[in-house]
Amino acid sequence: MGDAVAAVMLGWDTSRWDRWDYRDVVEQVTTYGRVLHRWQVGACRDVGLDTEAWLLMGGSTDAGTGLTGHGTVVSEPYDPSQPGGPGNTWCVTVAFDALLPLGDQVRPDVLREAVPGVDWTAAAYGSVTALPPEAEPALRRLWRDQGPEVSAPARLVPGTYPPHAVSSAAVNRYEQDPDARRVCLAFHGTACAACGFSFEASYGSVGEGFMEVHHTVPASLLHSGYTLDAVTDLVPLCSNCHAIAHRGVSAPRTVHELRGILASAGHLRGDVVTSQELEARENARRILEARTD
Repeated sequence: MGDAVAAVMLGWDTSRWDRWDYRDVVEQVTTYGRVLHRWQVGACRDVGLDTEAWLLMGGSTDAGTGLTGHGTVVSEPYDPSQPGGPGNTWCVTVAFDALLPLGDQVRPDVLREAVPGVDWTAAAYGSVTALPPEAEPALRRLWRDQGPEVSAPARLVPGTYPPHAVSSAAVNRYEQDPDARRVCLAFHGTACAACGFSFEASYGSVGEGFMEVHHTVPASLLHSGYTLDAVTDLVPLCSNCHAIAHRGVSAPRTVHELRGILASAGHLRGDVVTSQELEARENARRILEARTD
């Protein structure tokens, strides 16, 4: 196996493969944040863990063709056949985190204009096509502008509790853009702007460089000409603060409001006072009391 590719296009030929209830999958992603699906990669075994995956609809359908989804590969290639089988049905598991409803696909002519250098017709009818690195930034910008609003994964496993008990934190496409996130964290750092939590400090190397980002601009102020400023419009927030920023409000809470909530609850982090400092303060109090006697 060679080096894993960074991004791939998953071709969905609806004229040959229609066993997927796409409308149901869109609803699941909208409700729970993502859905897992097995995808055949054939001989393309360079698709590895964390490969970015884009879904391209082809074939004959009344809804049309075009770019319709985004996800991430969450497994190494595996052969799902029984031992002793043909061994030529290599698959990966893809976690789709954003899908457009049927009819809202980014059309092929828009794709060709925004992201030249890719044979979109061939990609639509191929199971997996590796994307050239130079095509990735333009594709992400296009998806950011025309892709769907997405949600963070549900906090509880569907089916375990009544539906009203399952909650998710709504986020938007700007919070999902990897380039914008990278710029935001490079400027602001990876500690939560509200509570100061650091994944790296708590989990070591596993949490290094990880932090969610929060889009501070209310949806009511967004318009077709809006241009994201990753430094001023995004701030790093941990998962807990991010959920509270969106919980029960139409306009997200600001970092100042979050810090006020934490402070009023007595949970805002302060300086650590050592035993020596406490003893010194107690001695100072005794000295002052002795002078007043």
